[in-house]
Amino acid sequence: MGTHVREPAGRIAGLRARCEPSLAALRGSDTAKAAGLAGAMIANNFIALGSTIVFARLLSDYGSLAALVSYFLILSVAGQAIQVATAREGVLGKLGVGPGLAATLTRWMWALLWFTLAMTIVSVLLRVPIAEAVGVKHDQWAAAIGLPAGCLWIGLSILRGALQGVGDYKSVGISLIGEQSARLLFGAMLAAFGLGVTGAYLGTPISFIAMGVFCAVALRRELAKVGAPEAFAGAVTAPQGAAALSLWTHVRRAWAPIAGLIVIAVLQNIDIIAARHRFTGTKDLASSYAATAVAAKVLVWVAIGASFYLVPEVSRRRAQGEDTRSVLARAVGIILVCAVPVLLIFAFGARPLMRIGFGPHRLEAADSLLVLGLAFTVLACTYLAIQYMLALKRTWFLIALGAVAVAEPVLLLQASRKPTGFAAVVLAVQAVGALLAFALALRHDHPHPATAVAEPA
Repeated sequence: MGTHVREPAGRIAGLRARCEPSLAALRGSDTAKAAGLAGAMIANNFIALGSTIVFARLLSDYGSLAALVSYFLILSVAGQAIQVATAREGVLGKLGVGPGLAATLTRWMWALLWFTLAMTIVSVLLRVPIAEAVGVKHDQWAAAIGLPAGCLWIGLSILRGALQGVGDYKSVGISLIGEQSARLLFGAMLAAFGLGVTGAYLGTPISFIAMGVFCAVALRRELAKVGAPEAFAGAVTAPQGAAALSLWTHVRRAWAPIAGLIVIAVLQNIDIIAARHRFTGTKDLASSYAATAVAAKVLVWVAIGASFYLVPEVSRRRAQGEDTRSVLARAVGIILVCAVPVLLIFAFGARPLMRIGFGPHRLEAADSLLVLGLAFTVLACTYLAIQYMLALKRTWFLIALGAVAVAEPVLLLQASRKPTGFAAVVLAVQAVGALLAFALALRHDHPHPATAVAEPA
């Protein structure tokens, strides 16, 4: 009897031993890294959806919180761009290696700390006009949180970019999930304890501080592997311990990522603003369209997660003189695989989905969900193409795609007043943008390693 029990167990153990090398290779593959970051971004957004549901029920004035979050999203573009630039320069060693990288990051964090303190003072002094501009005049102290939160976001973005540069994608993914979890936990607690909208919004900067500490610890661990156990203690010595460049020089060099993300932000969000003008007199229809558009943009967030892998890998392969287009193809493939079930749900379950997610009063534009889903699937691919070109340090694409971004609101203001017709124009504009982006991205321009290293940042 015992022999029969041990025999299957032995076969299972043998099978596991034979499969382990293949499983280990898969876990360490580029596809697994990209998919892991995309998955972390999906989890991040599921938690964000949960936050929306919780705060909508916890707060009597959820609209004020939504306005404050929108204000922050405008400020967040700079942080996203600096993360791209940090990942790109970090993987090439231009921010220093080992103690040098540690010194650079330490110097940057101190500079950013003083800047954050200055912006906090400015934001407190200007809290009344900021609150009026954002439309939350009864939540002035909440409005004062925006600028310092933006500064903290830049710090977290720098640390995430550095982690990408050293190849620690796992910590980046954990920080994405942890950020939304901490925001929900602390925001809900503070709101429930009587701080209302201000308490809910405070969860945002608190989550940045918590994940900043996590990323700093992860970086210290990674840098210790190359001889920098004192990474964030500042105990590094010259010349290896000298900072590579100042934070402000690094920010100035990030102008192209900032411009690229502004283009994406317009392409991603201008339709909701245009819809409010085009559907004048039909407030419920405009609100229904906005809710439908938010639901349709799920794959854009997957693309953001995949880009955390794409940028440093493209930079690394470019520096080594390798063809980088396979990295873009792999990232786009992840988007297309994710798009299949999402678009099937949009095609056959649009109304139930919108009813569950946004209530029975937001169904007027539900029939446009599939068209908008297609449009923002295309935009997700465009986003990856733009990040790919930024990693290659190309900038001319900004003129072509900037023209598309400028043309979109003009076309939408002349579009049909029916949601499906309006959505069709959104899809057409996104398709033109994608064709231009991929035509520019896929042209062969891969310099020799020596050229890539020698070119100015």
